[in-house]
Amino acid sequence: MLPVLAIAAWSGTGKTTLLRQLIPLLKAQGIRTGLIKHTHHNMDVDTPGKDSYELRKAGASQVLVASQQRWALMTETPDNDVIDFNFLISRMDARALDLILIEGFKDEPIPRIVLCRDRSEEEIRTLLDAHVIAVASNRPLNVSVPLLDLNDPAQITAFIIQWLKEGKA
Repeated sequence: MLPVLAIAAWSGTGKTTLLRQLIPLLKAQGIRTGLIKHTHHNMDVDTPGKDSYELRKAGASQVLVASQQRWALMTETPDNDVIDFNFLISRMDARALDLILIEGFKDEPIPRIVLCRDRSEEEIRTLLDAHVIAVASNRPLNVSVPLLDLNDPAQITAFIIQWLKEGKA
């Protein structure tokens, strides 16, 4: 199974911003990354007026759109109470990846780096459990895992690469 690493934090902490910095740094080191992002919103990746959108809205349970550059599968899941995290991971192409990064899913039992920006230590502790491998913060904290500089993506990238090399995934 591919190594999976979550970046977890409260909304507005900068998860997406950090991932936008980490992904090219990892790619420059030869690490092919996939990404699964959790959202609490009713999201739509298709465009109204496009054939695929209209066919999905007409009642197709799944629509796969493909071109030579990319493909996307949209699946309607109105009856699902919870997201099946392992199913989502199984949809990723292991032949094309070295690491799956996860944005969110802070309750899944997977290795994760917790981000902390402008929160009290008591609030931070609510996210710390046995699956946290590091904390990235913009200030000093007293934690029992490595403390990384949230404003230093190169340092966080180096930590992730070392983690992968050590096979802790």
